[in-house]
Amino acid sequence: MTDQATLAVRDLRVEVESKPILRGVDLDVAQGEIHALMGPNGSGKSTLAYTLMGHPKYVVTGGSASFDGRDLLALTPDERARLGLFLCFQYPTAIPGVTTVNFLRAALRSLGKEMKAREFLNRLKEEMDELRIDESFRSRYINDGFSGGEKKRSEILQLAMLRPRLAILDETDSGLDVDALRTVAEGVMRLAGPDMGVLVITHYPRILEYLRPDAVHVLHQGRVVTSGGYELAQRIERDGYEPIIGTAVAEPAGV
Repeated sequence: MTDQATLAVRDLRVEVESKPILRGVDLDVAQGEIHALMGPNGSGKSTLAYTLMGHPKYVVTGGSASFDGRDLLALTPDERARLGLFLCFQYPTAIPGVTTVNFLRAALRSLGKEMKAREFLNRLKEEMDELRIDESFRSRYINDGFSGGEKKRSEILQLAMLRPRLAILDETDSGLDVDALRTVAEGVMRLAGPDMGVLVITHYPRILEYLRPDAVHVLHQGRVVTSGGYELAQRIERDGYEPIIGTAVAEPAGV
């Protein structure tokens, strides 16, 4: 088992094209825990994900973010990946000309996790079988012509092969039917454990029925306004965001 690490975000402030998006986010996610970050459209959820991974479009204007005691904001995106961070994209990019096999082997090599060819292929087959991915995926170009469900399965396949210490899932559940949602969620649950923390970013509680997070946080207007357990997601499913956000804004944020 790897040493336990924690994502620690403190008063993080971020702007895009000079427009403030995150206005003081505080968040902790320990390796081995599953956390959900929820909130209505425009609250800054995806901004947080991209900022943590180092997308240059998102400009940090204050606060801090660290993982395993390392200052994330001082690292390049590839250095953050080697530290153990992984992002499942809401809208995965197609990479014509790059097969799944070649992409995964190159990614493992860059992380210092290269395997012998036979070991790699055996593990790839095992992970594809678990995710109910057809064998033809191996030779298909990454996300090129993939359906929405195929793209999300491909992201979880990458997660399974790379085994990061912290996985950030940016609305991985969007656009999935019930069967695909269950398959993706089961894939995440199979991987989550002492060696991997998970931050699930979502609008809706559906996927959380399978993941049962250790903590749920609600982001509103660039701040975490309230946190709780799985029951908070159930309240959102029942009542929507308005009454929860209204109460949280009127009172001090916290569990």
